[in-house]
Amino acid sequence: MPGLLLDVLNGKRSDRVPLWLMRQAGRYLPEYRELRAAAGGFLAMAYDPGLASEITLQPIRRFGFDGAILFSDILVIPHAIGQELWFETGEGPRLAPPLPDGVWQGLEAMPQRLDPIYETVRLTCAALPDGVTMLGFAGSPWTVATYMVAGQGSKDHHQARELAYRDPVAFGSLIDAIERATVEYIIGQIDAGVEAVQLFDSWAGSLAPDQFERWVIAPNGRIASALHAARPGVPVIGFPKGAGEKLAAYARETGVDAVGVDETVDPLWAARAMPDGMPVQGNLDPMLLLAGGEALEARSRAILEAFSGRPHIFNLGHGISQFTPIAHVENLIATVRDWRG
Repeated sequence: MPGLLLDVLNGKRSDRVPLWLMRQAGRYLPEYRELRAAAGGFLAMAYDPGLASEITLQPIRRFGFDGAILFSDILVIPHAIGQELWFETGEGPRLAPPLPDGVWQGLEAMPQRLDPIYETVRLTCAALPDGVTMLGFAGSPWTVATYMVAGQGSKDHHQARELAYRDPVAFGSLIDAIERATVEYIIGQIDAGVEAVQLFDSWAGSLAPDQFERWVIAPNGRIASALHAARPGVPVIGFPKGAGEKLAAYARETGVDAVGVDETVDPLWAARAMPDGMPVQGNLDPMLLLAGGEALEARSRAILEAFSGRPHIFNLGHGISQFTPIAHVENLIATVRDWRG
C-alpha cells in the first residue's frame, strides 16, 4: 500500500510530514560500521545485494523513516559505461581512464555491472515494512561528468567546467552518454521495485547561469521526461545542490515532480518561489543535526512551518555527517513526528 512519503510526492498534503535523511544508511550508524569492518570496502558492499540490502534496511529498523534510500553510489554509472572504479582509503573515488577531453567512445560498456543493484532493490522491497517507500537514485549528468573528466573528485570541478566551455560538443556527447545510461539504470531500479527516484546533482552550484541551464536543467529535464514516458506514475525528485536562486527555474523547467532544497536556501523563499502545489524536500543543515540542542529543534520547527502550505518531505540539505550522534537523529525524528501543520 502507498505510504505517506509516496502520497506527498504525488502532491497530497498531510498533517504528518514524512521524513527520511540523505545518506541515512551509512557511517554514523554503529551497525553499519560493524558490518563494514567485517565486509571490507565500500564498493564491495555496494555490489553485494545481501549486504547492500541489509545496509539499506538498517536505518528503517532503527528509526522507522518513511523512505528507504538504496545503498549504492552515483559512480556506478561511469563504471557501467566502461571506466574502472575504485576507492582510495581516505581520498575518495577514482575512475580510469580519466576523460579530460570528454572522449568516452572508446570505453567498453558493461551494463551488467548494474545487475547486483537491481537485485538489492528486489531484496529490500521484499523486506520493507508496509508504508515505507523504496527510493532509488542516480547522479545527474553534470555531477557524474565532473568525476569522469577528472578521474576523481575536485573542489571546484575546474576540468569539467573548462572542457564544457572549450569543447561543448565533446562535453555534450559525454553528457548524452551519461543521460542514456542513467535513464536505463533508473528504469531497471523501477522494474525491480523502486517507487520513487532522486536525481542528485551535488555539484550543480559550481556552474554559471547559462551553463546551469545547459548542463543541469536541460539534461535533468530530458531524464525526467524519459522516465515519465517509460514508467508513468513514478515520482522524480530533483536535487540541484547549490542552485540558489536558479532553483525556481529548475523546478519550472525540468518537469521533475518534487524539488530537494539544500541548507543554503531560505525555506520561506523556496515556499514562495516553487510552482504552486509542487512538493518540496528539505532542508535542515546537516551541521545543525551534528550540533544538536535547542537550535536543532527550533530550526526544524521553522522549516516545517515555512513549508506548511504545500506538500513537504522533511530531509537534510545534504547528507548526514558520519559523526552525527544517534541521539540527535532521535530528537529530530521526535520533533518532526510531533509537529502538526
